[in-house]
Amino acid sequence: MPVTTRTVEYPADGLTMVGHLALPSGTGRRPAVLIGPEGPGLNDFQRRRADALAELGYVALAFDINGGRWFGDPDEMLAYVMPLLDDPGRMREIGHAALDVLRAEPRTDPGRIAAIGYGTGGIIALELGRDGVDLRAIGTVNGLSTGLPGETARIRCPVWAGVGSEDPIMAPAQREAFTAEMQEAGVDWRFVVYGGAQHAFHHPTVGHAVLPGVAYHARHAERAWRDIVGLLAECVPVTA
Repeated sequence: MPVTTRTVEYPADGLTMVGHLALPSGTGRRPAVLIGPEGPGLNDFQRRRADALAELGYVALAFDINGGRWFGDPDEMLAYVMPLLDDPGRMREIGHAALDVLRAEPRTDPGRIAAIGYGTGGIIALELGRDGVDLRAIGTVNGLSTGLPGETARIRCPVWAGVGSEDPIMAPAQREAFTAEMQEAGVDWRFVVYGGAQHAFHHPTVGHAVLPGVAYHARHAERAWRDIVGLLAECVPVTA
């Protein structure tokens, strides 16, 4: 199914964000998906994810978190991302700004929007849910967080999360805290652990990273993508 793509610029977090919007063929409204990137920023990997979802019939926006920058240096990336992860308000601002762009697209069905993300982008998707945003699904790969007391109960949609069993960043204690919070809040949640995978196992370019515990795992990357697509097919199916 042919798709149309364009770059979109919009303000958020004091920056000019540079997102990638992909539209399916046709003229009618379609369900829509926000796609959040990893800490280094938005690159062609997530742009292609948006294109792939548009081929399936979704309006897809791969949003930016770094003002158009890609952090190739891990220390520079961590210096930027760690304060962001400690500030739910900033993450929500970034997520809401992208959501406004997606909702403003005429092809978007505003009542059928899902948010998925990878690493930092996945945590931003969770924060949108904790902020009470009307989403139909949340999917997060390699990105888990616990929220402020009581706020996780504001998530009104199914949540799917996936991590690698050998991920030292999303360590067992973090996984247990996340799943306990989801359960206590009464969220419809699912959690998948991919055996033998490390952090950012989904991303084919992480072989260049120098951070320990970070490695690409092709087989599980494909499985995680299928799981995300399955979540969307269940919660925000594309209908003619």
